[in-house]
Amino acid sequence: MKRVELFAAAVIAMMALVTGCVYTHVLTPYDTNLDKTVLGQKTGKAAMHSVLWLVAWGDASTEAAAKEGGIGVVNHMDREFLNIFFGVYTETTTIVYGD
Repeated sequence: MKRVELFAAAVIAMMALVTGCVYTHVLTPYDTNLDKTVLGQKTGKAAMHSVLWLVAWGDASTEAAAKEGGIGVVNHMDREFLNIFFGVYTETTTIVYGD
């Protein structure tokens, strides 16, 4: 019975270590004080990309996202992250909301 328990513990540990390595797509807020957040009427996005850990391109800055959305005053920001197969392809997007 000890071997079965040890094997189960090893499998759970391995699953915890590789969670999200094959595919991850998450959206998180940049703010921590979200109780009175007003998003605004406009949305802008800016992204950067990476392939095979060798090549990266793009501009995911707040300024680029605000310019893309025609936003003069940024009220809130989110970050979107996409990872495919241990980082073979990654994309990070800054999303801004404002007026």
